[in-house]
Amino acid sequence: MTSGTSKVRRAYAPGPHGQIHYRRSGPDGVRSPLLLLHPCPGSGYLYDAFLAEMGRDRTVIAPDFPGFGMSDAPPGAPGIAGYAAAMLELETDLGLGVFDIMGYHAGGAVAVDMARQQPKAVRKIVMIGAPMFSDEERAAFNGRLTVHGPDERAKGIEKSWPAFKTHFWKMEADPVRTWNIYLDGQKNPEVSSWGLRAVLNYDLAASLSTLTQPALVLNPQDDLTTFTPRAAASLKNGRIVDLEWTHGMLDVKTAEVAEIVRKFLDQ
Repeated sequence: MTSGTSKVRRAYAPGPHGQIHYRRSGPDGVRSPLLLLHPCPGSGYLYDAFLAEMGRDRTVIAPDFPGFGMSDAPPGAPGIAGYAAAMLELETDLGLGVFDIMGYHAGGAVAVDMARQQPKAVRKIVMIGAPMFSDEERAAFNGRLTVHGPDERAKGIEKSWPAFKTHFWKMEADPVRTWNIYLDGQKNPEVSSWGLRAVLNYDLAASLSTLTQPALVLNPQDDLTTFTPRAAASLKNGRIVDLEWTHGMLDVKTAEVAEIVRKFLDQ
């Protein structure tokens, strides 16, 4: 945590299928609260530095979706609408009122569905990447998605870990943190795959086209960079901003990303 940032605390709240774990930072009642939604697989852990930075001037919440991180798992796959409903229940329990949302990859799809379900509760939306897939691409990605159990994953670490740190999470400056983010994606393989299936089967274009809230779509140079520009055709009140960074930017370029997000949320 850098000088002047807000302390990050952890807590649990009741959820529809058990407890929801979340991280929280910042003062109450200064600006609209900001909800940070992680990609799948993953958890709110990847937002630690960004949470502390954005918490300097507003309440910021980074929950773990049901079945991810340290949140209890649901009995079956919720789909994007189910994850969105769980986050809306958390928002109500925490008394956030009207709030902003920033979602990363699958988290962005959940953010959009939250706005679809309760449009009066969501003020503005920031997306990091937009999983805008055609029907053909959804079918192809679903066909290649294989769930490997603990033994298979353990055997594959010699290949998957070097590939993750070298070709995927390329901007992270702390190798231990990169390792922890990698491990987050290896937890609960059966349950965590529900998140990937959910975003692959979600019609983001249709939901985006119903939004009236201001939306900012950030397009870093990551695995969605060629899909994200498709969101432009569905945005009624938003824009896409290309970034030269990639995964890990929330730690390495924390202040720079925060400046972009703050300017959008506060204008």
